[in-house]
Amino acid sequence: MPDDLFAHPRLAPLYDAFDSDRGDLPAYLEIVEALDPGHVVDVGCGTGTLATLLAGTGRTVTGVDPAAASLHVARAKPTASPVTWLHGGAGELPAVWGARPPADLALMTGNVAQVFLTDDDWAAALRGIHRVLRSGGHLVFEARRPEFRAWREWAADTAPVLRDVPGVGLVERHFGGLHVRLPLVSFRYEFHFHADRTVLTSDSTLRFRSRDEIAESLRTAGFDVLEVRDAPDRPGRENVFLAQRAR
Repeated sequence: MPDDLFAHPRLAPLYDAFDSDRGDLPAYLEIVEALDPGHVVDVGCGTGTLATLLAGTGRTVTGVDPAAASLHVARAKPTASPVTWLHGGAGELPAVWGARPPADLALMTGNVAQVFLTDDDWAAALRGIHRVLRSGGHLVFEARRPEFRAWREWAADTAPVLRDVPGVGLVERHFGGLHVRLPLVSFRYEFHFHADRTVLTSDSTLRFRSRDEIAESLRTAGFDVLEVRDAPDRPGRENVFLAQRAR
């Protein structure tokens, strides 16, 4: 099940206000330009920021996400109409894909690749993506490097963040509940709505996998690992995997 941050009808509309800094996306747009796919599937598309940007380049774009509330936000955007929006997780992709032609490229940005907490869930996600890609199609995604220990920065930066959200009013976000038990790292967000004094929480857990572990899982799922890059906007912190469907 997706976290309430994405799935709760009052929290999903806050995502763009609190996480509008998508400095990771220019690098993905460059990769898309280099690979020149006709059809891109954005796996875990959330509120549709990347999917709508890609659709603006004239490509066929499919956005898929297991959180209906996030898809509702995505569909309401002025630039959403060219995108096909599907409700489902990565492992469910073959079931929700229907008779659509296979995609040329699948993307997973942000922390999407780390929400699959068990080996079985991660393997199912890779199999689902494999099934909807054409032979020779590409999969590109990022994963945080465990050795960087990003959670130490999270623990040091717990100051509340206040946003004036259109149509909602002032909302204050608090970070806490950090619990590290590798390979899992859990944390909690609290959202304080000033208008009616409601407090809603969202608990999240991420799985930190090593570069070798991810590469082996890709090979097992039928992908060739073409390259592992550094994330240009966060050097030393993340691995960006470029893989190709091998069979």
